[in-house]
Amino acid sequence: MSWRGKRKDEDDHASEGDSEGHAPPKKASKRDTDSDSSDDITVCEISKNRRVSVRNWNGKVVVDIREFYVKDGKQMPGKKGISLTMDQWNVLRNHVEEIDKAVNDTS
Repeated sequence: MSWRGKRKDEDDHASEGDSEGHAPPKKASKRDTDSDSSDDITVCEISKNRRVSVRNWNGKVVVDIREFYVKDGKQMPGKKGISLTMDQWNVLRNHVEEIDKAVNDTS
């Protein structure tokens, strides 16, 4: 047996768990865990492929700023983006004037 393989006694222990009816937990598919896209409220489009939306994710309301791509003629959310919780959104919103000032100072 190669050095990478399991030892025989490890295989025996793994099979004992299966014989007792304890199967490994099943992973939920993405479709089962993702919230329905009909809950999304698109607030504005920042550019052709970027949107700001408000949605319910895992029972929490989030502000989602995200890039989208086209797949099979449908707009799909991409990996690039950020979802802000309401606490994070309120912090950002409360600092808008400071952010504007910093942008103007660096321009």
